[in-house]
Formats: sequence, C-alpha cells, structure tokens
Amino acid sequence: SDTPSPAPGGQGGGTTSGNLGTVTLGSNASDEIPKKSLDTQIKAFTQGTVKINTVDHNTFQENINRYLRGTPDDVFTWFAGYRMQFFAEQGLAIDISDVWREIGGDYTQAFKDQSTGVDGKQYFVPATYYPWAVFYRKSVWQEKGYEPPATLDEFTALAKKMKADGIIPIAFADKDGWPAMGTFDILNMRTNGYDFHIALMAGKESWTDPRVKQVFDTWRGLMEYHQPAALGRTWQEAGQSLAQKKTGMYLLGMFVAQQFPEADRDDIDFFTFPEINPQYGTDSIDAPIDGYMISAKAKNVDGAKALLKHLAQASSQNIATKLDPGTLAASSKADTSGYSALQKRGAELVSKATHIAQFLDRDTRPDFASTVMIPSLQSFVSKPNEIDSLLASIEKQKANIFR
Repeated sequence: SDTPSPAPGGQGGGTTSGNLGTVTLGSNASDEIPKKSLDTQIKAFTQGTVKINTVDHNTFQENINRYLRGTPDDVFTWFAGYRMQFFAEQGLAIDISDVWREIGGDYTQAFKDQSTGVDGKQYFVPATYYPWAVFYRKSVWQEKGYEPPATLDEFTALAKKMKADGIIPIAFADKDGWPAMGTFDILNMRTNGYDFHIALMAGKESWTDPRVKQVFDTWRGLMEYHQPAALGRTWQEAGQSLAQKKTGMYLLGMFVAQQFPEADRDDIDFFTFPEINPQYGTDSIDAPIDGYMISAKAKNVDGAKALLKHLAQASSQNIATKLDPGTLAASSKADTSGYSALQKRGAELVSKATHIAQFLDRDTRPDFASTVMIPSLQSFVSKPNEIDSLLASIEKQKANIFR
C-alpha cells in the first residue's frame, strides 16, 4: 500500500505503546518539503508524543555549538562523519550503540562507519543521503544538442557554447554561505584526490600548498560562466533559474529537485563533475548523510532512543523518499522500487563512487567551516583574483583553530 504502516510500539526495553512521554526534536528541516516529510514520519510514531522545534536550516547550523551547550532538545537533526564525531568527542551527544545493536542489520558497514565516533561507539542514526552532481534539464540539452562533458576542457567548451546560446551556463548562489563549498570540494577532489582533500579538511595540509592554489586558479577560470552576483542569491533561487531554463547546469545536491514543479521533475538529469586530473578521474563525490543524534542533556533518553529506532525503520525512510524527490534512503531495507528515475540514477552514482566525502562543512571542524571558510569562499566569489592573500589568511586562521 501507499502508506507504510508504522513500526509496532513496544520495541524499547519492554515498554508498551505510548507511555514514553514527550520527546523533543530540534529540527533544521525548515523548507516546506523536508518539513512535511519529517512531520509525516513523526505522525507514525506511537510510543510517545513528539514535539518538533523547527529552526531555519542555516541558523540551526551556525548556532549548533551554543544550542548543544544550552538547553537542547532530546533529539536533534545532524550530519554524519567528522561533524558528528566532533560533538561526540566534546561530550555533547550520547552513545547510542545499544540502538545500533537493534538497527545495525538494516545498514551497510559504510553507513555504520559514518555513524561511529573516534572511540568506536555509535552516536548517529542515518536517515537519508543525496549525491552532489551537475544537474540540468534534459529538454533544454536535447533542444540545443548539449552532451555531458567528460573532461574539464569539454566542460569549459560546453559553458562557452551555452553563453553563445544566450543561456547563463552555471547556476550559482552563495548567499547561504555553504553552496560554494560544494564547488571547492569537487574541484579539490578532482585535482588532488580524496585523501589530500580529507587531510586538508582535518587541518593536516597547508592552504598555501600549490595544490590548493591550483584549485582556486581552475575555479577562477570558470567564474565567467557562473551566474553573477551569487552572494545575493539563495540556492533555492538558483535552483528555480535552472527550472525556468535561464541557466544551463547547476552543481548542487540532489535536493535541487525540490525547487522544480512536480510536473517538471522527470526532466531533471545530471552528470558527475568531469575529470580534471587523470590520476583521480571521477572516483570521488560528495554524498552527505543526514540523520539524528541524542543530546547529552536529553531529558527523555528512553523516548529519544525509541524515536531514533522509529526514524531508522525502512517505513520512515520510505516516507522521506516518497515525499522528498531529492533524497535517498540510508536503510538497506528501504523500498527503492518506488524511486523516481532521478533517485535511481542518484543511488547508482553513489554506489559506483570509490570515495564518498560528506561535504566541506561536515568533513572539518564546525568552527573552521563557519568562521573561516564561509567568509573566505564568499570573498573569493566576489574577488576571484586575490588568491594568494586569501589562502595565506585561511592558513593563518586554521593554525589558530587546529592546535
């Protein structure tokens, strides 16, 4: 049937349905589609009452540290990988290895690894994920005879052709502060490989390294094809420009599909960003995982754990992928038969990747991402010629943060 049945009550340590009291959930799902998706999943939770506190996505992200040290909700939406480990190490989230003993069979080892702290314990339950790629409208490309490029030279030639055809080649927005990170990630992984990228994110390589400079030089060379005045534009507006056929392609997460009217979603396709350095080809992508953690200050830990088990169920994740065209289910038990063509292609892209990064602001310290990388990339977008001084500034600030 269309409506997955809720997971049976009473999974948590012999409790009966509905007596686990109120669980609070701090949510960054502030956009209409993700918000509706979470609300629908929560409605199927029968073991207690859930109070969702929704905060604007970017605000939630920027204030997370203060939030977790203040009076946080029991459960909060967060991200896998380094960003999860960072809060686990600070003692701001609780060990949920006992939850994993029940749900572990539903996940691949890769998802478990991304949910595991430095201490080897689990702190995170993955719900959905999505790849970053270059999205476009099939009808526009067919009409103009465009082909997905396999190399950077072909990509540049395609952008030139689009410009000549009166289309802004690359949709681009960075008012939010994080979208430009996706461009940096892919250019760095394509140029210098996954291992260098992850080491740079961890503060182990220098930002003044010539390899990093090469990334910014490449990016500067592509700037003339980017949608201008990006710092005044949200990712949603850039997504709408692609939907309206004003721009030719857009490097973003698959959630760009949320900005397309339902009738046009079958017209969305993508290619993985092309090769820059043959040594690395297209072996790496960003495919961030979203999910849930329990705050160390949680007032209702039993209820929180029961809610996490509910959100880990295939039935919950099936709701997410049905209502949100830009997501894929993390659970191996989820029903992928109802995936759209776009979701099927997204899942295939991720399964073929040798290396999966989580995204710049999830693969490094949150303070470095917020206070150093957001303003630095925005500065580069507005003044792409000042690379040397910018990289020296990033390196100096990095040295103060990664002590």
